[in-house]
Amino acid sequence: MSENQVINPYLPNWEYVPDGEPYVFGDRVYVYGSHDFFGGDVYCMGDYVCWSAPANDLGDWRCEGVIYRKDQDPENGDLQGNLYAPDVAVGPDGRYYLYYVLSSRDIVSVAVSDKPQGPFDFYGYVRYEDGTRLGEKAGDEPQFDPGVLTEGDHTYLYTGFCGMGDKSRHGAMCTVLGPDMLTIVEAPRFVAPGVMYGQGTGFEGHEFFEAPSIRKRGGLYYFIYSSIKFHELCYAVSNKPTGGFVYGGVIISSCDMGISSYKPADKPMYYTANNHGSMEKIGEDWYIFYHRHTNGTNYSRQGCFEKLRFREDGTIVQAEMTSCGSVRPLKGEGWYPAYIACHLFTDTEVVYVPWSGWMDDRFPKITQQIEAGNRGIGYIANMRNTATAGFRYFDCRGVRKVSVRTKGYARGKLEIRTAWDGEALGSIPIGYANVWHDTEAEIAIPDGVQSLYFTFVGQGHMQFAGFELKR
Repeated sequence: MSENQVINPYLPNWEYVPDGEPYVFGDRVYVYGSHDFFGGDVYCMGDYVCWSAPANDLGDWRCEGVIYRKDQDPENGDLQGNLYAPDVAVGPDGRYYLYYVLSSRDIVSVAVSDKPQGPFDFYGYVRYEDGTRLGEKAGDEPQFDPGVLTEGDHTYLYTGFCGMGDKSRHGAMCTVLGPDMLTIVEAPRFVAPGVMYGQGTGFEGHEFFEAPSIRKRGGLYYFIYSSIKFHELCYAVSNKPTGGFVYGGVIISSCDMGISSYKPADKPMYYTANNHGSMEKIGEDWYIFYHRHTNGTNYSRQGCFEKLRFREDGTIVQAEMTSCGSVRPLKGEGWYPAYIACHLFTDTEVVYVPWSGWMDDRFPKITQQIEAGNRGIGYIANMRNTATAGFRYFDCRGVRKVSVRTKGYARGKLEIRTAWDGEALGSIPIGYANVWHDTEAEIAIPDGVQSLYFTFVGQGHMQFAGFELKR
């Protein structure tokens, strides 16, 4: 693995690609996802873009550009359908097939390309042998969030959405397609229960909500999905792709619920909402790709990833959210932007993005400045008394000074800790500033791998752009 630093979110601060499906094709990792916008007011407002990185350097991502436009689907002439979460599979012919569902339709569309980075051209709709499209046959349930796996001449297509209280939707479905990647050879069957049908299944409390994805590791199939709790990606395991899945556990929560290694298990560490992603083996390691929410709404989501650990029996250890992708600690020196905070909270515990149309102004949020091309700097806005931004992890050696960049109508101090509930190592005074302003203080960070937490104590509201660790 390259020595380039790996940070979360792994794409530039101005890019919003949630629902990430990672794949290694050749010597590169490609991530396919939907496309949110900064300041968006609905999900998935953009055309599909693809980002890739060398498989041995997850700190060097490049944009492959727009790979598919929403106006390419014949069913989307009025452009009212947004491109929801996609997935990609390599067909028996060696071509790359992109599966997706428009927000305005309940059918599965497919596009195709000769290259993993596209561009993709519209190919057709998943259909029965008589031509009826999946989702339109009597008895079909609406299609949503396709995940795909191709083995030989068969492609296993997983779809579904199951909301609380809706008995008309039973769970996640698996449909088997033939070698043309469109025609159904085995009708949909349910492989994981929705919340209204979870009792007695072993999925209780973590029933299927949305975001089905599928991966194979060894001889086991891992069905990955977003549970009814929204913020967590769970998994179930089977020795066959079409059924028999047994609930396995939580892979990751986008607020670290369930993690008890450094905090109580039920303490949320970030403002969260839905989640969507999958895992992939990159080099010798497996990673889970997921997304976080920014700008105080559900609609500006950014992709992150963490390294995974498996037990000998194939079960997965729940991954922590970090600022370094769990690849290696960040260097304990130099400048770091505040938008890479993996923890953000106040003394009022809140799990979900606290909003009624827009975020409650009591809480901080990761946002960005608006500049040319929507590529302004990212920062944390609205840090009021007790607001805390946490960053994990840094390899600190001889850090003796810390500088912070802030502005806003605030007066008080930023306290620095190495644990969310630890004693303050020191503080940096904060005063009123109309433009970004750097303030430095002598604060010794203990040597070793450390977390860093910055807590504002004072009056008013502060913007936090970042910090610098100095020896």
